[in-house]
Amino acid sequence: MSAALEPRRPHAEDEPLLEFTLDGRTVQARPGETIWAAARRAGVEIPHLCHKEGLEPVGNCRACMVEVEGERVLAASCCRVATPGMQVHSASERARHAQKMVLELLLADMPETAYTRDNELDQWARRLGVGRPRFASRPQPAPDTSHPAIAVHLDACIQCTRCVRACRDEQVNDVIGLAFRGPAEKIVFDQDDPMGASTCVACGECVQACPTGALSSAGGPALQVPDKTVDSVCPYCGVGCQLTYHVKDNTLIAVSGRDGPANHGRLCVKGRYGFDYVRHPQRLTVPLVRREGVPKRADETLDPARWQEVFREATWDEALDLAAAGWLRIRDRHGPRALAGFGSAKGSNEEAYLFQKLVRTGFRSHNVDHCTRLCHASSVAALLEGIGSAAVSNPVMDVMQAELVIVIGANPSVNHPVAATWIKNAVREGTRLVLCDPRHSELARHAWRHLAFKPDTDVALLNALLHVIVTEGLVDEAFIAGRTEGFEALREHVQGYSPEAMAPLCGIEAGVIREVGRAYATSRASMILWGMGVSQHVHGTDNARCLIALALATGQIGRPGTGLHPLRGQNNVQGASDAGLIPMMLPDYQRVTDPGARAKFERLWGVPLDDRPGLTVVEVMNAALAGEIRGMYIMGENPAMSDPDVNHARQALAALDHLVVQDIFLTETAALADVVLPASAFPEKTGTFTNTDRTVQLGRQALEPPGQARQDLWIIQALAQRLGLPWRYTDVSEVFDEMRHSMPSIAGITWERLQREHAVAYPCTQEGAPGQPVVFTERFPTPSGRGRFVPADIVPAAERPDADYPWVLITGRQLEHWHTGSMTRRSRVLDAIEPDPVALIHPLDLEALGARPGEVITLQSRRGEVSLYARADESIPRGAVFVAFCYYEAAANRLTNPALDPVAKIPELKYCAVRVRVGGTPPQPSRYREPEAAQPWPAGM
Repeated sequence: MSAALEPRRPHAEDEPLLEFTLDGRTVQARPGETIWAAARRAGVEIPHLCHKEGLEPVGNCRACMVEVEGERVLAASCCRVATPGMQVHSASERARHAQKMVLELLLADMPETAYTRDNELDQWARRLGVGRPRFASRPQPAPDTSHPAIAVHLDACIQCTRCVRACRDEQVNDVIGLAFRGPAEKIVFDQDDPMGASTCVACGECVQACPTGALSSAGGPALQVPDKTVDSVCPYCGVGCQLTYHVKDNTLIAVSGRDGPANHGRLCVKGRYGFDYVRHPQRLTVPLVRREGVPKRADETLDPARWQEVFREATWDEALDLAAAGWLRIRDRHGPRALAGFGSAKGSNEEAYLFQKLVRTGFRSHNVDHCTRLCHASSVAALLEGIGSAAVSNPVMDVMQAELVIVIGANPSVNHPVAATWIKNAVREGTRLVLCDPRHSELARHAWRHLAFKPDTDVALLNALLHVIVTEGLVDEAFIAGRTEGFEALREHVQGYSPEAMAPLCGIEAGVIREVGRAYATSRASMILWGMGVSQHVHGTDNARCLIALALATGQIGRPGTGLHPLRGQNNVQGASDAGLIPMMLPDYQRVTDPGARAKFERLWGVPLDDRPGLTVVEVMNAALAGEIRGMYIMGENPAMSDPDVNHARQALAALDHLVVQDIFLTETAALADVVLPASAFPEKTGTFTNTDRTVQLGRQALEPPGQARQDLWIIQALAQRLGLPWRYTDVSEVFDEMRHSMPSIAGITWERLQREHAVAYPCTQEGAPGQPVVFTERFPTPSGRGRFVPADIVPAAERPDADYPWVLITGRQLEHWHTGSMTRRSRVLDAIEPDPVALIHPLDLEALGARPGEVITLQSRRGEVSLYARADESIPRGAVFVAFCYYEAAANRLTNPALDPVAKIPELKYCAVRVRVGGTPPQPSRYREPEAAQPWPAGM
């Protein structure tokens, strides 16, 4: 084992303390701890500018100089390690003189402008009594305002390099550097490019690190003084970053990262800058009811500026009465199974719980689902089958304790950006990264091995890895014997999947497959993370079965730095599933077909429950088009954009007798509704959210909803009461308390504890228990307590390229935009960075087409066509094209194939055949971009 791959050292907190003298009193330090850090823990503040907790100390500003007795020169306390018995003076005459001189010299170059208001340099100058500097200022660089998110004013730069280290060491984006020499030395972006033209991903870590305002958020939000700050969590991906909202006059003016278990202060561009959608002029602020005689048009989407042509304003009582009456009429005439509900993976746990409870007890069927059916249903099916639990075994942060990490079918730099930073940090500390992806994503430059396999050949590659491990005797025999079952069937099955046989299929050399298989099996700790590139196939369940087999065969599960982690896409897709927002499971994955589970919830809810599983998302759409589903309740989901073959989905929605949509904007789905209920945005409510690590976190209300918009829990309860349910919840905490008493996995998490600790990992079955970030340490939650091997055969995609449709379409997300774009495309900064729909194509393919970057091209599948702008991208494999599905004007899901994985009922969104031609009608400019020109929205804004 190389030195770089040796086990991580124990935390210094576990080692004995040493003592030294600081300013005449004895203080303690951990071995290897600096004077500055020990002083801070002891309550002694030493001036500092270049240093910041979490960043590597460099000692280049010299503001933290201290005097050490017996030494000729002063020492930089941020770099100098404390030793036993040393005597340090941080405020002696000599030390203080040096500190003040450094501050005065830096102040000489600091402009007195609004963007430097009350910066850290000024604060330290006041504390040390440093007045106006005696020295003349040097010539300073001109401002750079070329980036929509970040303004650059290097006249306020003190070259502390905190931004360099934040970009290089924390986020590992490697955009910012320190260039030139002498008086010309300055911070640069890439090759001294304007920031707006650089490779900056606008994570804002440099802004958060900058002590002077040299780097600040564009538009000057930092110039406003907030009325209050509110600690909450990010509303976007499943990483679950903790953040702080800065609020003035009931408006969010800024967001900063805070020290949560998943992010430790880090954020991405969406978390830091994608918040102003909440006050977009197109927010729904009053209930709307479809005008009589106005038909539902499945073939077009409604421009929000023309809402009055289709809807009229209504009172809450009228809208709620109409919503409930329509459902009751259908239920009484056509039966409970003629109704269905789609909840939201962006809502809170409490909202998900009450939503599924309403469908099950008010509609009286299990026809309830959410977007997990479009992302990780195949992972869930395989995990429940193989190890008895659909939750991740280890948190993302465990990559820091792994020797080898496999990332397959995922692009964390785009979809889980903060998680990607931990992967990159781990690589810098010696972890080997194996990236398995047809695309050459940003993580590829950090990978030890990049297995760019041919699209749709996942099972061939994974079975070849298993063949290596099994036939070369690299399995963990003791683990297999003690904790698994079915291995002999797997051993026999993989005999026919040698790397030499699979290499022509998957496009990876046999020697490389063998090398990776050996490395995974023999490392001290190996971890697998995967995304929807694994799950969104007709063989998605088989893909996940192979990953589970890899972990079980090698014993790489149940320990820190090991395990299986399907990266959850939305901020609460884990919690929504846990809370029962799926058609075959009651809360905590208790099957609706289990008489004991049904009896438990019948006693709790006081209503008899159907004994048949409900329909999934895609099945509901098929049933709606067939006239079997006649009414729906959709909260915070946009299936008219997110479902595969959206032409089919929109026809199904338009065919409904009665559709009620609860949302914050007039989405493509809401435009087909009979009743639209204005809901609350994420910062406008309090609730719990469960991230991809199984960590339950508290999101706190920072704003009041606009106009007559109401919080989602209030709306759900008001509808339930009109369906005859005697609900009387007065606070969100009461809903959570009911949840934890019906869900053993969170039984030990109290509301009071969450208010105090902000985050608790489950399983946490007893009050006061610490929670379990790592699970399956001794047994699996299967009936036998053992993990189960399930062999998988090669199953081809439902639709493969041919002479008529020779290209492969891959869909997914962009870094700057989220899901169907209803939030992020209404964010000024995010829309400015990525304003128009693009198709990513390899430059050689683009040249072969006779097209240039920026030209319009048209993609056509057997289901529809879209036109968008071509973008040359070397990360895309030849013969493939990538399109994000967030653009309504070029909806990628017009093209996608609704063919289902037979086990998980998940559509094959990641693979279909298309043809590409140059030309087409250019996409229309976004109707979200110029709200001031739009029709005034209903009163109350």
